[in-house]
Amino acid sequence: MARHILLCSWTGYVSVFLFLSAIMNSVSAVTHYSVPEEMDEGSVVANLATDLGLDVKSLSKRKMRVDVVGNKKYLDIKKDTGELFILERIDREFLCPLKTTSYCVLKLDATIENPIRMFNIEVEILDINDNAPHFRRGTMHLDISESSPIGERFSLNNAADPDVGTNSVKNYHLSSSEHFSIEIQTGRDGTKFADLILKKALDREQQAVHNLILTAVDGGVPTRTGTASIIVRVLDVNDNAPSFDKDKYVVDVMENSPIGSLVIKLNATDLDEGSNSDVVYSYSLYTSERTQNMFNLNPENGEIRVKEMINYEDLKFYEMEVIASDKGSNSLSGQCKLTIQVTDMNDNHPEISIKSFQSPVKENTPTDTVIAVISVSDKDSGDNGVVDLHIPHHMPFKLRESSDNYYQLVVSQPLDREKVPEYDITFTVTDRGSPPLSDNETMTLELLDVNDNVPQFPQSFYTIRVMENNAPGALLSSLTAFDPDLHENQYLVYFILEKEIANTSMSMLFSINPENGNLYALKTFDYEIEKEFLFHIEARDSGSPPLSSNVTVHIIIVDQNDNAPVIVSPWRAHGSVVEEKIPRSTDKGSLVAKVIALDTDSVHNSRITYQFLQVTDATLFSLDQYNGEIRTMRMFSYRDPRHQRLVVVAKDNGDPALSATVTIKLSTVETAVKAYSDMTEVPLEYDIFSDLNLYLVIGLGSVSFLLLITILVTIVLKCQKPKPSKAAPPSRNSVISERNSTVADSTLVSNDAYWYSLFLAETRKGKLVVRQPVPKGSRYIVSSIPRGTGLTETSDSAASTLQYPK
Repeated sequence: MARHILLCSWTGYVSVFLFLSAIMNSVSAVTHYSVPEEMDEGSVVANLATDLGLDVKSLSKRKMRVDVVGNKKYLDIKKDTGELFILERIDREFLCPLKTTSYCVLKLDATIENPIRMFNIEVEILDINDNAPHFRRGTMHLDISESSPIGERFSLNNAADPDVGTNSVKNYHLSSSEHFSIEIQTGRDGTKFADLILKKALDREQQAVHNLILTAVDGGVPTRTGTASIIVRVLDVNDNAPSFDKDKYVVDVMENSPIGSLVIKLNATDLDEGSNSDVVYSYSLYTSERTQNMFNLNPENGEIRVKEMINYEDLKFYEMEVIASDKGSNSLSGQCKLTIQVTDMNDNHPEISIKSFQSPVKENTPTDTVIAVISVSDKDSGDNGVVDLHIPHHMPFKLRESSDNYYQLVVSQPLDREKVPEYDITFTVTDRGSPPLSDNETMTLELLDVNDNVPQFPQSFYTIRVMENNAPGALLSSLTAFDPDLHENQYLVYFILEKEIANTSMSMLFSINPENGNLYALKTFDYEIEKEFLFHIEARDSGSPPLSSNVTVHIIIVDQNDNAPVIVSPWRAHGSVVEEKIPRSTDKGSLVAKVIALDTDSVHNSRITYQFLQVTDATLFSLDQYNGEIRTMRMFSYRDPRHQRLVVVAKDNGDPALSATVTIKLSTVETAVKAYSDMTEVPLEYDIFSDLNLYLVIGLGSVSFLLLITILVTIVLKCQKPKPSKAAPPSRNSVISERNSTVADSTLVSNDAYWYSLFLAETRKGKLVVRQPVPKGSRYIVSSIPRGTGLTETSDSAASTLQYPK
């Protein structure tokens, strides 16, 4: 892109030089033009016809043409205008590869006929800066000795640039370096090259390699550059002598050391490399012959080893001088002095004696109690005869020196048999010789147990789920406690802490094995009567005095689907067939009958749905699966049978599900029989309810009176002693045994996703209040009566009259 911009700039100021001879008709006349290289194809050089004085209109007839002399045809002439133009892009470096100057000419012959004339044309191709300098090798390697003198020159490869004149290489630059610089030289042909000059002495030990960058810059506008890497490797000379870590060494050697034992390994280093750094060790002339016979020096690695048996009584120390020499052509050396001191050998072991040792001891033994007495001795003299007594760390004991070489072992921390039942105490006696000698003896201290741990249950609270209808004597759970003590302190006995529920003792309901804590049920539980039990179990050890702990047990009775639904409406006096009469003119959507079933299981198992088991005409009646309402889907026609038989099944939500069925025989009559849909806020009346209603009124009055008295007494007690009282949980549905099954009353209440219909019913198990789910949006009207009728123990339920909208 830069080249294209440069060439376009050249076309604006093309210099055309026209050299015409005085005689225009002469063939020797030469026309000269100058154009820059890399001009675009089609660019006009000059109007040749005008410059040659030719008529442009006659060029085609006279067949004017241009022929290239000895070169490729780069230019041509437009015969209609007489303009000389670029036929193909010209690269000066390609056209004149051997030209070392900027003069590069393209020669042409222009010929016309009628009459024939020939013109000589020269087109000079001017150079532009379209090439950057480049080095023939991108990386130059130089090996320079560290002994080279300052000012020494080293030739570098010059950079080449195909361009000429000012566009060729004009200068060189070297990256920053404290050791090197460059000097620019000019050859006879004007070529520029650089010499590398050493301006500071090299030291291989400080820097072995120098990395430099040489940059060549041409003289074009804009300038172009090229770079090359210079890697200077500094060659080593033997200018460093070997040196030891220390000038003088002092080592100790034990007498009677084995032959071949290492005394010391001398290490001399040489900063040079190669053979200049290889070190050889030897004794100097100042080392006695006796010393050389006693110790062997390895010339390769500097190891000094015992050569003969050393006797402290013969000689107590040896002195020697060791020389380290390198292997350079001009060998350099260093030396050190070594003194070997012979140490007396500690050849007598110390002795230990246990004078008394008390075992076993109780785990509650007080601290500072003496457990054992120990004496120590050593036959050596000096430090070799001085001894120290030790016991292992992290033990609850310590040694106390009572007199010379006598020690007492005392309790330093409280003991706990449950953590560590016994201790292996190792008494170690060591002298202060070099190397030290030692002896040891191990005694076992056993701890006796005391009853200091209470029984512990894995959990502080147990929740046990028991399925109702369990077999008496069934295992409920194993409540096992743990006591880390031993023997009688560990033997546990389990008890149920007595607690009465409804005048019934826990021991009448549950039994626990006193030896292993297995909990059993003594009776069969009924979820509909008993929901849960809460009591405590105690675990007591047999220690003296005994220790105990207790845990809370929560028994939850899990419901089974063991009660089938009971159909309480419509009433069936005998059997399971109900006969009803409805007028034949009953409208579509009228309520024909309502099936109500009760289930005393839990909420999940007692959710009841209704569906037809049999129906005479499926297009005539519909059954709501949630509330059991049977309504007409259309009006009766004369084709419909007079008698309709409907079999409805009520199915609970248990697994497996239980069900009950009722058969309803409907007879259509022409007379106006009052249908369910005409009832408006009139209680359901059945003869069988008459006695029950009387009892309800009496019970309602009695309970209302008692409720009023209770409220007054509560207010008085609250005013006298205002203490927060725990809210009593809602009591369960009570069951009173009766033989009949009668729907007494109902009311609708709301609870989240369902509407529940509460019914007071008498079943074979007794009277109870239940709730029946019905869909929201039902057309019932809630007509409530005050609570406390005395018919049920359910706190939130109240008897009411089931009503229908007008």
